[in-house]
Amino acid sequence: MLDESGLIAFTQELVRHKTLSGQEEPAARAVLERMRLLGFDEAWADAYGSVVGVVRGTRSGAGRRILLDAHIDTVDVSSPEKWTHAPFGGELVDGRIYGRGASDLKGSVAAMVYAAASLILEKARLAGEVVISASVVEEIIEGAALGKIVDRVHPDWVVIGEATNLNVNRGQRGRGEVALMTVGRPAHSSNPGVGVNAARKMVRLLPEIDRIPLPRSEFLGPAILEMTDIISTPFPGYSVIPDRCQVTLDRRLLVGETEEDVLAPIREVIERMRATDPDLIAEVQIAVSDLATFTGEALKFKKMAPAWEIPESSPLVQGALGALRRIGLNPAVGRYAFCTNGSYSAGVAGIPTIGFGPSREDQAHVIEECVEVEQLVSAARGFAAIAREMLGAG
Repeated sequence: MLDESGLIAFTQELVRHKTLSGQEEPAARAVLERMRLLGFDEAWADAYGSVVGVVRGTRSGAGRRILLDAHIDTVDVSSPEKWTHAPFGGELVDGRIYGRGASDLKGSVAAMVYAAASLILEKARLAGEVVISASVVEEIIEGAALGKIVDRVHPDWVVIGEATNLNVNRGQRGRGEVALMTVGRPAHSSNPGVGVNAARKMVRLLPEIDRIPLPRSEFLGPAILEMTDIISTPFPGYSVIPDRCQVTLDRRLLVGETEEDVLAPIREVIERMRATDPDLIAEVQIAVSDLATFTGEALKFKKMAPAWEIPESSPLVQGALGALRRIGLNPAVGRYAFCTNGSYSAGVAGIPTIGFGPSREDQAHVIEECVEVEQLVSAARGFAAIAREMLGAG
């Protein structure tokens, strides 16, 4: 039986912990303690700080394993004065829990933990294991921390808890972070002709990059290439023209697109422009993230998270739809607009993966972020139903 009051209180507790990426320890400790308190068969924190708990079935059979994952890190609150409810207060008002991470993704973390706990009394009917992971640093590197968990527990199926409004998502575009740099030659700004202005070179290069044709998927939509920042060096440029200019390009990927697919068209633009401008020096590569988790362990990862999709006819999609309908939900099938940890489980490891979770995508990272309690409870029941279905106890 699902402990609804415990689920609500635990969601509030998690929201009250400020856990930016790389600072998740308070929430990780709370999840680990709660798993042990609720009677999980095993619970541990890995070297990177992610928390994993297991409920083991005792019925002999296929011995399959389903992994439910939700991340415990959040983005920061940039304008706390604009919030009506305290950003880290976890306030319950009019059927909603407010605060940073309530929707993205602490509500799902709590729902998964309590869903697994609700299955403990029926373990004898489960032909396999339910594994819950509360992963770290997803907001910085999608899939990096989950990859360490997947490589350890080897699940047969994965459910990502990102918001779906209680629908079932079967895919997402991927994300490549492209670092583009132009190199110039410094000079006094009163005599710019003796130098090469790297910022001007970049300004001329970007419109040509914008003209690169991009593919489109009927299911996932268009690939995207969008500039997200531009930085010149030195800054401030007091009486000196910049000799470095760097741009970040956000490339939204379709299934099967590779690093070479992303970089080759940009390199072609650079070479074409160099034919008429020999002073143009430009370099392009996929950005690399090298960060330390709160445990001190380093995660080094190319910022290239693949797109993925699985067929609607997949046993996981159909099993989830059937299980959710049997508990009174009416899920549609869709896709994520943003990138998720599924980029590793499905995009890299090739494991059948779906998304299912409470709340809506447009609640992520916003002022007055919240999750509806009704959806939170339904999601917990849904997580349990999907696990029960896939492990043969539906």
